[in-house]
Amino acid sequence: MDIVKSLGHPEEIFNLFKFKMGGCRSVMPKLDYESMSDSLRTCYLYLNQTSRSFAAVIQALDGELRHAVCIFYLVLRALDTVEDDMTIPLDKKVPMLNDFHTYLYQEEWCFTESQEKDRQVLEDFPTISLEFRNLAQEYRDVISDICHRMGVGMAEFLEKNVGSMKEWDQYCHYVAGLVGIGLSQLFSASQLEDPEVGKDTELANSMGLFLQKTNIIRDYLEDTQEGRAFWPQEAWSQFAGRLEDLAQSEKLEKALSCLNLLVTDALRHVPDVIAYLSRLRNQSVFNFCAIPQVMAIATLSTCYNNPMVFQGVVKIRKGQAVTLMMEATNMRAVQTIIMQYSQEILQKVSLNDPSRDKTLHILAVIREKSALSQSSLPSRTHHLSPMYLSAAMLLAALSWQYLSTTAAQAQGTGDMPGQ
Repeated sequence: MDIVKSLGHPEEIFNLFKFKMGGCRSVMPKLDYESMSDSLRTCYLYLNQTSRSFAAVIQALDGELRHAVCIFYLVLRALDTVEDDMTIPLDKKVPMLNDFHTYLYQEEWCFTESQEKDRQVLEDFPTISLEFRNLAQEYRDVISDICHRMGVGMAEFLEKNVGSMKEWDQYCHYVAGLVGIGLSQLFSASQLEDPEVGKDTELANSMGLFLQKTNIIRDYLEDTQEGRAFWPQEAWSQFAGRLEDLAQSEKLEKALSCLNLLVTDALRHVPDVIAYLSRLRNQSVFNFCAIPQVMAIATLSTCYNNPMVFQGVVKIRKGQAVTLMMEATNMRAVQTIIMQYSQEILQKVSLNDPSRDKTLHILAVIREKSALSQSSLPSRTHHLSPMYLSAAMLLAALSWQYLSTTAAQAQGTGDMPGQ
């Protein structure tokens, strides 16, 4: 139960209740689906079905940018589904990835042979490509270009493993850095952000790399069990003969050393994340960009030196995620969050960890770049008396199910058909 996991974090319980009772609308307002065309409404249905993380923040974007980013996401989700489908032979998959951007202008193109869970975006690609062609030219140019470059990069890595740390950066650039670059260009094309946001591809690339590396680190066990290898060989070969050997209990110490090395590498993108977010002026764009980034640093803090990465599923608490979502709406709050989780990592750095010096260095850089001294950071922990906390827990346990039911009924109005 979500509320039980947050028992030691009263601010999370408060935010869970607030979120359930409609507080989410402050950062995720509802859309008017009734005014949309059938094809566009279907695209938003697919967005909600295929995106665990981004559907809500995409739908909170302002104006026509919302539709452009929705279609951008679905096009890349379709491309990613082709890449992930292990049942498609390479001699068929490689040309599909290289040519995928051309399918955007082929009205009838679809692919009905996929076995992936998100195959509907391929089977009904004509609906997605129709809405792509309905976008303004400046949006279509960005989406087509990024789709082309990403498809070529994916095809390249189908036939080789991620070897060096440099190749890890290159792979993450293809599958996520390009997304950051494309989104930044869409922000500028919409005129909601300055042209400089779309032109600075280095910062935009870092935004994508930070998210992708976090996902790769977290998903070690799932990926290795399914035969996928995204941890760079240059890193894991220092500690094991095979990547999957890191999951063996007798190799735990070496596995944690490898894990911490990769977390440290991911953290080097945080100063760029801070610089990028500091440039944003539109509130909906800021929320869209900031929320996934603070979720990522919270996830990295949870993963750092954590044996569960090699034993099961590692993720942040729902109450924690809701709290981050509701708080990360301005730069000062984001800096505070980044500093909190950087401090959490710092407290877990072992004296014997091989990456200790590099970890301490990048954490110091993050502290400097955040432009906030620790003494000036407002506390994010609400200190409640034991009696008050106990009463709150009892009230929460008694009323949670009732609130969940009534909130679901209250929020049902206006939801998309079929959801």
